[in-house]
Amino acid sequence: MNRLDHIGIAVFSIEEARHFYEEVLGLAFLHQETVEEQKVNVAFFQAGSIKLELIEPLTSDSPVRFFLEKKGQGLHHVAFLCTSLSDRLQALSDRQVQLIDRYPRLGANGKKIAFLSPRETNGVLVELCEPKGGQTDEHE
Repeated sequence: MNRLDHIGIAVFSIEEARHFYEEVLGLAFLHQETVEEQKVNVAFFQAGSIKLELIEPLTSDSPVRFFLEKKGQGLHHVAFLCTSLSDRLQALSDRQVQLIDRYPRLGANGKKIAFLSPRETNGVLVELCEPKGGQTDEHE
């Protein structure tokens, strides 16, 4: 892992949550997009060298909707930037690490992403992400 990339926060409404992060905390809004594959809208804010990602479910069957119903709004995941995500997942699998995603899938900003099981990470959902083009010095 090269560095912490972002912290994901599950919210019922980006529009309602945005005010706090932008106006109260003074974080710079970066952009908002829809990630169809994950059935979510996301909004990114710059917090020093790390980004905050607000995640809002698009549909009633979105995994984030299930998360919100079970745990409420709050910390969803921490994401680490890495290179060669496919190789990293294979190495973790070889070490018997329980993965949610055995293969990378498409995430926000065109990144390849994969999640590790919280059973392996002391109850925290961990995302590994590889930027589009594989560059890990990307700054959005």
